Amino acid sequence: MSMARDRISIFSFQYLSYVVIILSICSLILFLSWSHYCNYCYSPYQIIIAQKQNQPINLLSYPFAWNHLIFSSDPPKRFLKIALFVKKWPQKSHAGGLERHALTLHLALARRGHDLHIFTTSTNSSISNYSTDNLHFHFSKPTPGGYLDQAVVWEQFQAQNSTGKPFDIVHTESVGLRYTRARYVTNLAVTWHGIAYETIHSDIIQELLRTPQEPQTKALAERAIKVVEEVKFFPNYAHHVATSDHAGDILKRVYMIPEERVHIILNGVDQEVFRPDISKGKEFKQRHGIPDSKSLVIGLAGRLVKDKGHPLMFEALKQIMAENSTFQDSSMVLVAGDGPWGARYRDLGPNILVLGPLEQAELASFYNAIDIFVNPTLRAQGLDHTLLEAMLTGKPVMATGLASIVGSVIVGSEMGYTFSPNVTYLKKAIYDLSDGGKEVLDKKGQVARQRGLQLFTSTKMVAAYERLFLCISSAKYCEYRPSGS
Repeated sequence: MSMARDRISIFSFQYLSYVVIILSICSLILFLSWSHYCNYCYSPYQIIIAQKQNQPINLLSYPFAWNHLIFSSDPPKRFLKIALFVKKWPQKSHAGGLERHALTLHLALARRGHDLHIFTTSTNSSISNYSTDNLHFHFSKPTPGGYLDQAVVWEQFQAQNSTGKPFDIVHTESVGLRYTRARYVTNLAVTWHGIAYETIHSDIIQELLRTPQEPQTKALAERAIKVVEEVKFFPNYAHHVATSDHAGDILKRVYMIPEERVHIILNGVDQEVFRPDISKGKEFKQRHGIPDSKSLVIGLAGRLVKDKGHPLMFEALKQIMAENSTFQDSSMVLVAGDGPWGARYRDLGPNILVLGPLEQAELASFYNAIDIFVNPTLRAQGLDHTLLEAMLTGKPVMATGLASIVGSVIVGSEMGYTFSPNVTYLKKAIYDLSDGGKEVLDKKGQVARQRGLQLFTSTKMVAAYERLFLCISSAKYCEYRPSGS
């Protein structure tokens, strides 16, 4: 009888997992269909402009990305005391997506006059000197897993909160401040750079790409349970910032967080660093020996690991080079980054140039040297900074057709290409861009840059966060008029 109950329990769990998976797929399909249609309708800013000038908008109820709004560039009338919880504070040129977001955003806020207190783990390398004296670091020893020791940082936070004036706003990058402590903070905003529900799509892709020799993982079933856990504890955070339109939709519908507590602010990158510069591109090509005879230069950048899609890209390039001599003669692939797939790319021959990790300035030159940037990522989370950097540099982009990407970044063929995550579709996309020619790519790059300037600059991102923080600290800042006030 006990064995029968166990079998029923196992069956029920598997059934629940399959139901969640099916619902996830349906949700993704519906979202993609809606995104494709909606992006050719009125933009959020057009909706705002259409409203009467004397009809204010409550920002906390604004359903679109705040990047669409125009906020004043004047210094704020009120300076905030801000607490930031982030697992790691990076060096300027060495940062993952979450850390780079924290660095870009909070340095800018400090330079605009706000008082920043950063609670982070200690690091062996020295913190860079910044040209501002209102940036304060509070270090603590990380846990064995590399996370913030919650008891220690909470004590540090309370000490600073009772010194001088209390914090106007508390910001945590993902679970830098865990929900067990966040539940006691009402003036708090959490930025999610990835949620478990999104990752189900990644798990499905990984399972479909798994070879018969690889063992089947339990990731799908485990992920379903994690979604349930997140739905339970996410409400402990007062305000939620989604870094993509898709994530914002999921937080509202699936995680059931009230709309007035969910705010979409798309990631932004430094538009002064990432911008078109033909001379830098030419100099980069000369320095790395890229011949002028190559009429198509494809760029890849980031961590060269499995979940970033490099096994997929490797196989696609391998097959194309084996079957198409014209591609070999006319094309070059530049790979910026490090990871286990770097050595494999080198084995493909002289048409693949693996550059290793690049400093930010060098990365900007890299984008200027290529004709198109390709991101084959299999991670259905957040907005990858590399896509935004390439767009601001005036380059068309190609990426996996994940909901966050097609919903916020590559919203149409005018600025690039998307593909389903398998070798056949990726090869077709590469052939399509190759057949289109440089003139087509240049036009797409111009459109990509315009979208980047409208939405993905660090200036846009910082202005949106500053206004959100002001709004959370005082309701009078929550009223917005189309004039930007």
